[in-house]
Amino acid sequence: MIRTQVYGSFAFNILNTTMLIKNRKVISRLSKYKNALQRFQTLGFTKIFSEYLAEVIGCTSSQVRKDFSMFGITGNKRGGYIIEELLEKLNNILGKSVIQKVILVGAGNLGKALLNYKGFEADGIKIVASFDIDPSKWNSNVSIPILPFSELEPFIRLHTIDIGILAVPDMVAQEVFNTMVRCGIKGVLNFAPIQLRTNNLCYVNNINLEMELENIIYFVHAHGMNPATH
Repeated sequence: MIRTQVYGSFAFNILNTTMLIKNRKVISRLSKYKNALQRFQTLGFTKIFSEYLAEVIGCTSSQVRKDFSMFGITGNKRGGYIIEELLEKLNNILGKSVIQKVILVGAGNLGKALLNYKGFEADGIKIVASFDIDPSKWNSNVSIPILPFSELEPFIRLHTIDIGILAVPDMVAQEVFNTMVRCGIKGVLNFAPIQLRTNNLCYVNNINLEMELENIIYFVHAHGMNPATH
């Protein structure tokens, strides 16, 4: 069965979950291309070759061209890609042509740090509200209101929110996630240190900060213990 998913103004068919997972790396590279292009543009560049993009993000030029071709993006062999046009196309693909409204569940230390991060809006992402079960955290008189968790469903439906950030303790993460999906959330960035159980109705990106740090600690120590690496 073919499902159609829309990213920005681009629509394409997802044949199955396997294809979606396979394309996850492609979308990640598109984000890296976009960030690199913005830096080149800041430096005064107006055109770019795939070789330069490949060098900056650590892949091959053929991979760059292959990724772009998946979305109908073509360049000129002699002139390369026009940066402004390429950025516009990538922003459309990544849904950055319009402000993406996002809600956050969990207003603890991590949640507050995310609420205070100013880089989201500069990149077309706006956290419009946060939700928590702790009454001491509720505050509707701030730029990003912190509301009771019981108001989550009506808020999502009223404001047509598709994307959420989850920053709650692991013991309640799955239950909260299920509620978010039931309310209509279709994509979640999960900071809870567990692998959420999901289905094809909601895309989840799990970020386990503790595990990432453990990996770094291991490789730092392994590097230090191996004389061959010095």
